[in-house]
Amino acid sequence: MPSRVILIGPGGIGAWIARGLASFAEVGEMLLVARHDAIPAALLNVCGTARVRFIELDMHRQGDVEQLLRRERPDLIVQCAVEVSPWDVSDQRGGFGLQLPSQLPLLRNVMEAARTVDFRGPVVNASYPDVTHPILATRGLAPTIGVGNAGMIEMQVRAAMRARNVEAEPVRVIAHHAHVTPMVNATPIEPRPRVFLGEEAARADELAFAGPPLPNDRRLTELSAAAALPLLRALLGGPPVRVSTPAPMGLPGGWPVRVSANEIALDLPPGTDRDEVIAFQWQCAKRDGIDRIDDEGTVYFTEAEPWSPWAAAAVRS
Repeated sequence: MPSRVILIGPGGIGAWIARGLASFAEVGEMLLVARHDAIPAALLNVCGTARVRFIELDMHRQGDVEQLLRRERPDLIVQCAVEVSPWDVSDQRGGFGLQLPSQLPLLRNVMEAARTVDFRGPVVNASYPDVTHPILATRGLAPTIGVGNAGMIEMQVRAAMRARNVEAEPVRVIAHHAHVTPMVNATPIEPRPRVFLGEEAARADELAFAGPPLPNDRRLTELSAAAALPLLRALLGGPPVRVSTPAPMGLPGGWPVRVSANEIALDLPPGTDRDEVIAFQWQCAKRDGIDRIDDEGTVYFTEAEPWSPWAAAAVRS
């Protein structure tokens, strides 16, 4: 039976994801939730096969989000809303981690609302999942899975494989958000993303930087959405997939996973230790300016004072 999907924040990456979902046979109805009908929904309703509606909502009002979930009873929530787009921030010298005050509050409201109404379906998040999910996990609020980083790097790896006439399945990538810009610029950094080819998991880390540089601007959201769509289709009952994606089960950074309508499971290469990968992810997070997250969800920046996103969210609400 076709599913009902709520997509929150249909701008930026949300717009690209919405275009894909509108044409999925697995989607019967899609609700675009935002302050403004930016796409607009009437256009997607004509372009795709799903029924598409727009719902005006201020995501800062958690009670309104709860009412939305109770009334519409979605099968899947896709969360793409942020306070300010990272593309609108001109000075990012402090590291992407400084954008947490923009990336976290609306996601937190969605997850608080989902818990309050006892929503049991998957929540897929595009708002800096590498770090927001581990923060929320300390409160039992982690979304089901994220989209972005490792998926984008996997697609770049696959493009490099095509250029070299290399064939192997699966392609598994262990990477962090901090690797995305170096991948886009085709500029290797250490520690590198870990790339594994085939069931035997032959290492091919160099493929993450093998392509030509990509546009490092708003157009990059198309790549992130392209990486997200197979995962979303699998969650909706489409073909199961083996993909790389951020923050499954509240874990930091990006991991290879198996995804179907009934299960999300880690798909680690043979001989890979889960705890060692977690340590690798926190090592990489320092490049985003994130030193660690304590058991209460307080974020400690590199060479800076700790900052608690819960205090920021409380002020916002």
